[in-house]
Amino acid sequence: MSLDELQRIKRWHVAHRMDHPLECQLWDAMLTLWVAGWVCWFPAYALEQFWTLPFCFVAMAAPGLYVEWRRRAHRARRLRCDWLRS
Repeated sequence: MSLDELQRIKRWHVAHRMDHPLECQLWDAMLTLWVAGWVCWFPAYALEQFWTLPFCFVAMAAPGLYVEWRRRAHRARRLRCDWLRS
């Protein structure tokens, strides 16, 4: 995911915070995981805690994985997702 996409989605969530509070909190959790993954991978590598690296990489991919999961649910008409681009 590009930073522009992350920012566009975040802007939508901020604008619709009152209408979709849980969705906004989930997106904040995805961004928190993303930042944690980027911040933690280097110390994990430097301190030779290699078992944590897969968790860091999954955390870095969390927003993209979340968007893809929401996109599939939206296309299957199980979940409505207004912030997705068609």
